[in-house]
Amino acid sequence: MNRQSSFWQGFKDGLPICFGYLSVAFAFGIFALSSGLNSLQALLISMSNVTSAGQLAAVPIMVSGGTLLELAASQFVINLRYSLMSVSLSQKFDRSFRLPQKLLCAFVVTDEVFAVASSREGEVDAHYMFGLILTPYLGWSVGTILGAVAGNLLPAVVISALGIAIYAMFIAIVIPAARENTKTLFCVVLAVGLSLAFHFIPLLSKVPSGFVVIICAVLASTVAALLFPIQSKKEGAP
Repeated sequence: MNRQSSFWQGFKDGLPICFGYLSVAFAFGIFALSSGLNSLQALLISMSNVTSAGQLAAVPIMVSGGTLLELAASQFVINLRYSLMSVSLSQKFDRSFRLPQKLLCAFVVTDEVFAVASSREGEVDAHYMFGLILTPYLGWSVGTILGAVAGNLLPAVVISALGIAIYAMFIAIVIPAARENTKTLFCVVLAVGLSLAFHFIPLLSKVPSGFVVIICAVLASTVAALLFPIQSKKEGAP
């Protein structure tokens, strides 16, 4: 397959991701506007991050005047999985890849991009990856600005309702997994309990929101990992 064909194949494979990102990014744009940011700020956040969970955690820190350390630490914890995805995906890259190209692709390695690229048979070249990441990036950026513009035009009551759409998205992701696996349910309930403790206990309520996200995520995942370690096939074999 020549370079042009490879690029357009990646572009085609990325279209479903693009359409999916439009709705999620639209909700983020409205969320950012309702939190106090303007349209340009919302767009710049999406164009420079491309991470729904990270952006959702970052906006409250930014509007509340949180520190750069708090912001950086929260993004490191939330987005650490993308580093692991990039390392894994790099094993499928062919020899035509150069370091700048790898860095560019890593910038838009999301869960969905990783899944599509990883499931492709054989090695992938740089032109395929460029096509694959282009459409999701555009979908994420365009969706954000559309949501931000809508946030300036729609009535306040509609904005308030749509502002919780992004939270509903994360609930829709978590609930099915928690229903199917009691260990996942335990981790979710523990994280929620810790979050409530930081909200209602006077001493803990003084902790900045960004650090609350970090502490709850790390503690809940650590406790779950200690109580329910994942056994390898050899360890689990009779």
